[in-house]
Amino acid sequence: MDFQFKILDASEIFQIIPMIQKLSNAKNSEAILRERFSEMVNQNYECAVIYHQKQLVGMSGLWFSTRHYVGKTVELDHVYIETDYRNQGLGKQFLAWIYAHVKAKGCNSAELNTYVQNYPSHKLYYNEGFEILGYHFLKHF
Repeated sequence: MDFQFKILDASEIFQIIPMIQKLSNAKNSEAILRERFSEMVNQNYECAVIYHQKQLVGMSGLWFSTRHYVGKTVELDHVYIETDYRNQGLGKQFLAWIYAHVKAKGCNSAELNTYVQNYPSHKLYYNEGFEILGYHFLKHF
C-alpha cells in the first residue's frame, strides 16, 4: 500500500476531529475540540498524519519541549490509526517517520502516555523501545 506521512498544515487541523472523537477517552463536543485545536496549533504542537489514497487514516499529535531530565523531546499525543489499517506494520512505519522528523528538529527522545487498558498500544510501544517511567496524574479544577 502507498502511504503518505506528513505534518498537517495548521489550517487543516480540523480534519482530525472525527478521528479524535473515535478515541476511547474522547468526550468533548466538536465545538470544544475546534476551540482547543485552534489554540494548540499556536503552541509547540504539530500534527503528523497518514494518508492512504488521499484518505486520512492515522494521526499523532507532537508536543515539543525541553525538559530537565532528558533535554529536547517530543511527546506523542492522541496516536490513532483507523481499525482497517492496524496490525499491518503501519504504526511502526509511522513512528519511524516521526522519529526522523523530530530528530531533524533537534529532539533526542520521545515520550507518550497510553491508557492502562489500551493493550495493543502497549505492545507497539514496548517493541519500539519505550520504557514505563511512571504514572500520569490529572486533576481538574
